[in-house]
Amino acid sequence: DPVARRIIDSPTFQRLRHIKQLGHAHLVYPGATHTRFDHAVGVYHLAQRALHVLAERDELGPVDEADCRVIPVGALLHDVGHYPFSHALEELEQGSIPGHHEELVGRFLAEPAVRGALESVAPDAAARVEALIRGRSSNPLQGLVSGSLDLDKIEYLKRDARFCGVPYGDVDVDRLLHSLTLLADPASGQLEVGVHEKAVAALESLLFAKYQMFRNVYWHHTVRAATVLYKRVVADALRHNLVSGEELVGATDEGLMHLLETRAQGVASGAGGSPGPAQGARQVAVGIRCLRERQLPKRAAEVVAADLEDTGAGDWLAADSALKRAVEERLATELDLPTGAVFLDYPEKSMMFGLHLLVRRRTGEVLRLGPEGRSGLIGLPEVAAELYRTARVLRVFTQGARREVDVQAIIDLAQQSDESIRATLDSDAKLLGA
Repeated sequence: DPVARRIIDSPTFQRLRHIKQLGHAHLVYPGATHTRFDHAVGVYHLAQRALHVLAERDELGPVDEADCRVIPVGALLHDVGHYPFSHALEELEQGSIPGHHEELVGRFLAEPAVRGALESVAPDAAARVEALIRGRSSNPLQGLVSGSLDLDKIEYLKRDARFCGVPYGDVDVDRLLHSLTLLADPASGQLEVGVHEKAVAALESLLFAKYQMFRNVYWHHTVRAATVLYKRVVADALRHNLVSGEELVGATDEGLMHLLETRAQGVASGAGGSPGPAQGARQVAVGIRCLRERQLPKRAAEVVAADLEDTGAGDWLAADSALKRAVEERLATELDLPTGAVFLDYPEKSMMFGLHLLVRRRTGEVLRLGPEGRSGLIGLPEVAAELYRTARVLRVFTQGARREVDVQAIIDLAQQSDESIRATLDSDAKLLGA
């Protein structure tokens, strides 16, 4: 496809060769050095196969020709806005970065080489592709690029498992692709991508593979240890003006690490560079060295989400925030550790088993599968909440010196409200009790 080749040969797309698909997972699974480039080309390939399946059945007749043409390039470009080391920086405190990678896609599509290639597909192809990637398109084929059974998920599960060398991500790609069909939504009458009932077992297998990959790879404790350290390095660099949020956009993995290292060393030594406290710059430089040498934080305690079920975790724990950072600093003091040596990690993926997909029954009936699943058709979503609670783990990490923290003390801390946490921080009381 000459259009795809023009896009792939552009500097914008070549940058993806230098962004690891799984961030720091290679520190645990040495083979996991595959990149967003590999993955994007794979999703493009699956998009071409999916269109071929639909065309063979003469199902693309009602679809506008331009809507068909933009699907492969939308699949190819779906990850073009990613930050260095993929998703990690999107967990930073809200407002720290310019936006989620899908929100940034428009500026990358406007790059001259990419824009020129897209205009050869359709005059408004860039707008069409951006809408597809952001899940806002009226294109009947939207679900191939962004949806609960999009080709991105099928591709990354299979590829990630292969490169990590684990058996958890096995997906019946052929079965899913050959079961794709265009169906009319019973509620609105609008056409969208769905599946035949015969693919439901393969779909359920895909959902379980996703759970297994999160539990064993994406949220592996050492992967998360590297992730929290990387996030802390970048957050401190932003806080001390060593780097701006805009400089994170369009950077590569090693490009960002080199930039941070150079600026931190310059400020810490007093040799110039961007302004910022010398102590903060030294912490950034040490964090980068620890990442490079795999001197990662160690677990001090961990609690599965199910153990927090009585009252749940406080809102303050769900995402990075100034309040959460203040708790981490108080914990460092209580554990006799330096500033910045404690990390609280409670990763979130609330839609891990999210379904919003049309299915054609063998009887010809068309129905929509939602997050709750469908009794007698697909059962895994019925136990999704329990699986999610099993995969999700709250961890306390310490850097530089190993500490052991009482699990019950962490449960009690996690269940405190924002107001209670602030009151404790304003007092002389200990966060971990007496």
